[in-house]
Amino acid sequence: MPIRLPALPLAFVLAFGLAPAIARADARAGAGAAKGSLVIAGGALRADNAPVWSRIVELAGGRGARIAVFPTAAGNPARSGRATAEILARYGARPFVVPLSALLPGTDVKRAADDPALAASVRAAGGAFFTGGDQGRITAALRHADGSNSAVLDAVWDVYRRGGVIAGTSAGAAIMSKTMFYEGRAPLPTLRDGITDGRDIAPGLGFIGDDVFVDQHLLVRGRFARMLPVMLAKHYRLGLGIDENTAAVVGPDRSIAVIGYKGALLLDLGQATVDTARPAFNVADARISYLDSGDRYDPATGRFTPGPDKERVDPADPSYRGPLFVPDILGNTAVVDLLMKLCDSDQARATGIAFGDPAGTSPERGFEFTFTRTPESEGWESNRADTYSVYRVRMDVRPVKLTLPLYRAE
Repeated sequence: MPIRLPALPLAFVLAFGLAPAIARADARAGAGAAKGSLVIAGGALRADNAPVWSRIVELAGGRGARIAVFPTAAGNPARSGRATAEILARYGARPFVVPLSALLPGTDVKRAADDPALAASVRAAGGAFFTGGDQGRITAALRHADGSNSAVLDAVWDVYRRGGVIAGTSAGAAIMSKTMFYEGRAPLPTLRDGITDGRDIAPGLGFIGDDVFVDQHLLVRGRFARMLPVMLAKHYRLGLGIDENTAAVVGPDRSIAVIGYKGALLLDLGQATVDTARPAFNVADARISYLDSGDRYDPATGRFTPGPDKERVDPADPSYRGPLFVPDILGNTAVVDLLMKLCDSDQARATGIAFGDPAGTSPERGFEFTFTRTPESEGWESNRADTYSVYRVRMDVRPVKLTLPLYRAE
């Protein structure tokens, strides 16, 4: 029978028995309203993406701002730290690399994370930047074995509380929510098999708060689908998935502004239900939005503000006619392309399916994604560029069994 999901902030027991210690650490770190901002980049952040890098420097204090660069996640931290510092310096900052990585030769990462001098240098900065790589290396370095914060992590929180910026790309984006993908798998296996604490997901650092789940490399890898099982299991209402070379800027008032090359998907499960009679993954009455570069969203009010160059699409004069169907909804930008067409179509509904390699494991198990325009759905189009924004389209996901073979030669 369908059950309605609670539209509540995150409330769950974290894995490994560390919940009490982590909760205490987060309570101390988050005491008082944070006055700072977050710049969460979805990965593959190019050096020439001036809007993102300039915004990081601006939020850290402007030209000459000190920014602590954490190459902790990187496979080659020396090279990653140096390259990131060079980019930030090019945009006017005075960055310094924090030598905190288990992969740096001769470094005791746990001792370094509690070094008072290193913590003091981070605390004195106007911002911190976490590079890409393996997000598990970040949390392993900055948290003690019992889940409590290291001195350096407390210093990062101090920067954020007093008004600085915490930025990160790829792995540096994953750590922004309280739950992060750890050994995250591809979307389809995640939908089929569900999630396991300590394997698929683990505790993140939680800068964005209790009620928003963050994922990265979103559109190019179809990852919006793998966010759903996590959000359901951990009782998140909102999910923010950011595409590559793009960033979501989260202000002290919790408003979200998208800048950079592409955009971000916003998932809202506040009205969603799950049919518990079905053993396979399913969800009904979710909402999906696409925020393009220049768009803003206020989670407190639910208000969406499109970029200044966009005009509302008139559904009475559609550009697309006839059924809308995508055979691989998890393909590169497939979901956004379908949503854009739906909002400028004579159809009220669009469908996409997801299935695996016919020669792989359980090839007959797939999923159908149905997207439906409702009275609250909106589409917006730029009058200067071929870009769209889509707001609050209903999304339903149900398991389906495919007939094999899927195709045969004529």
